[in-house]
Amino acid sequence: MRTVYLDLETTGLNQAHDEIIEIGVLADSGAVLLDSLVQPARLTAWPEAEQINGIAPAAVADAPRLAELRPRLIEAIAGARVVIYNASFDSGFLGSELLSGAGEVACAMLAFARAFGVWDDRRDTWRWQRLAKAAAHVGYVWPGHAHRAIHDCMATRAVWRWTNNQATPILTTPAASCVHRPEC
Repeated sequence: MRTVYLDLETTGLNQAHDEIIEIGVLADSGAVLLDSLVQPARLTAWPEAEQINGIAPAAVADAPRLAELRPRLIEAIAGARVVIYNASFDSGFLGSELLSGAGEVACAMLAFARAFGVWDDRRDTWRWQRLAKAAAHVGYVWPGHAHRAIHDCMATRAVWRWTNNQATPILTTPAASCVHRPEC
């Protein structure tokens, strides 16, 4: 199954009222399949998101709407393993109709958390790490700004490949591993 990497930039974190303002899809070969700003329905200010991703309302005023990009997105992900860093977040913005054509959806953040091996007793699972930390851990060097969709796809690709090429087995139970656990 072919693998593609997907990332979104949004106006905020609330899937109920925030919107997509940039989308990127990268093939495992490194070919860019989709890299576009997206015009949201509401061009109101999103200052917190703009501080993170640098995308202002004026930058997306003439961008295509998601409906216009939908055919290219569906073609890019059709039958593929779609790897997303924090898949539940981006999937919530895309909706099931866009990801229904994917062969599968994989979360690079969860895979990296398990491979990184820091246990979170409060959540009773492996501690999630930000993409920037995961990318730095695997030796990835950003070609551009973090928090731009296609650059985050590139970082996700590096993290996914590192996670899946580990020589040591990834242990799935906390009792089986004492890596970074205080009681060990």
